[in-house]
Amino acid sequence: MTADSSETGVPASAETTTEGAGSAVRQRVRKSPLRTVIAGAVGSILLFIGSLGVGWLAAVSEIRQNPVVIALRFTTPGAIVSIILVALGGMLLVREWLRLGQKLNHWGPDTRKWVNAAMISWSVPMMVAIPMFSRDIYSYIGQGRVMQSGLNPYEYGVSTIENFFQLGADQLWSESPPPYGPLFLWMEQGVVALTNAQPDQSVLLFRGLCILSVAAIAWMVPRLARLHGINETRALWLSVANPLLLVNFILAAHNDAIMIALALGGTLAAATWRDWRGGLLGAFLVTMSIAIKPITLVFLPFIGLLWAGKGASWTRRFAIWALTLAWSVGILALMGFVSDFGFGWVSAMSTPGSVFIWYAPVGMLGLIANGVAGILGGDGGKAMDLVHSLGQMLAVPVILYMMFVGRDQKIIRRLTWAFAAIVIFAPMIQAWYVVWLIPLFAVTGIRSDWQVDVLFFLSAFFMIYAVSDQLDVFPYLDIDLSSGRTIAAVIAIAYGAYLWFLDPATRRLFRGKYRSTLQSTVI
Repeated sequence: MTADSSETGVPASAETTTEGAGSAVRQRVRKSPLRTVIAGAVGSILLFIGSLGVGWLAAVSEIRQNPVVIALRFTTPGAIVSIILVALGGMLLVREWLRLGQKLNHWGPDTRKWVNAAMISWSVPMMVAIPMFSRDIYSYIGQGRVMQSGLNPYEYGVSTIENFFQLGADQLWSESPPPYGPLFLWMEQGVVALTNAQPDQSVLLFRGLCILSVAAIAWMVPRLARLHGINETRALWLSVANPLLLVNFILAAHNDAIMIALALGGTLAAATWRDWRGGLLGAFLVTMSIAIKPITLVFLPFIGLLWAGKGASWTRRFAIWALTLAWSVGILALMGFVSDFGFGWVSAMSTPGSVFIWYAPVGMLGLIANGVAGILGGDGGKAMDLVHSLGQMLAVPVILYMMFVGRDQKIIRRLTWAFAAIVIFAPMIQAWYVVWLIPLFAVTGIRSDWQVDVLFFLSAFFMIYAVSDQLDVFPYLDIDLSSGRTIAAVIAIAYGAYLWFLDPATRRLFRGKYRSTLQSTVI
């Protein structure tokens, strides 16, 4: 497959020269991508070393007795060094990801090996690192213990199990029901049964599930891109080689990796066959994704559109929608019967929605409403909740519009925007929520204009936020958590500004001088 200028991924860089407006682009590769791949691996190694000092480690973990871990985790200089390494490692990964796109900007058949090499070499250090940027993985262990004890995790939080805090679970969610479906609860129970809830072994098993999921995503992305006429290697670089995906799906080991892998698998099956085989298999895989986290319920109507086939009448579409829904609900009902939980996970869907964050548009509006209501003597909390609820409701008309309006050739793109609406209008937007969307946008086309700029910015922003947010700083050191976060934030922001304005290579990415003529995306 040949890529036109809109599919190059990044504008022509220092490796490309252009002779006059409208003239042909002459590729001139000056440096091998090998140095970029190695530099990215160094960034990942820095994250690994830093995780020994400020990664999330269970209190009863035997790793705490390691002399290197003791030096990095329980001494003030060691903690400071760890924080610096994490900030530098994360931002170095972002830089080398950008540089890789520059050096491979012709996206010919010889470029796939370099993207594969980057994905593998950048992932390996993360596979054995202490979890960072989130401690959800320890909640998985706690929920697995609840399952093993015979209790219903939708009714009993992880705090009902003795010693839960020693195994690393966050007290913030100790009483909350898990926002996960029955399939993931069984996975949690299986891991705990195999490891007897030993935290380090459990972390490795959960991470193993995530690694398999990332490998599956890397296998599916090129195939979905091919269906849309999008350059496969470029789509792989934009999505799976993206450091934001790697640190959230492998280093942090979020179960969202499993969720997205299953949802993409269902989408690929339905899009490949476009008949009852693809429809049934696609809906089944998406239902398994829903049984991990219910948010992928939004995929089902678009699986139905793919199943209905090209040019299907509205009568057929509604009939297939009904069949798709019945098939999915039947599977979930069977899982609920086997687990004896029924549809208890439905009420748990509201658990993440009770929180917000300042940079989410709806979250920011909620904060403003809270302040205004307080000034006027009203109930700021109720005003904030109202804004958050109204904001989330805005996703509904977008989803309905995407279901009913649009060309048949753009069904997966319509699905992407419907899924994006759920994220955009949520009061809480976590980094891994953005990662949900990246593969879908990549396989349906991200142009080399403002679209790829937005991806670059989001990748850098959420990396900066990650390295300065979730740090486990030992509370009895001379440096406290707030100071540690400040150090990481200053380093990461300075590095990001350097990439954007000063770096002789990467600053070219954000300047129209090197941008190729824009064309419409293939789909």
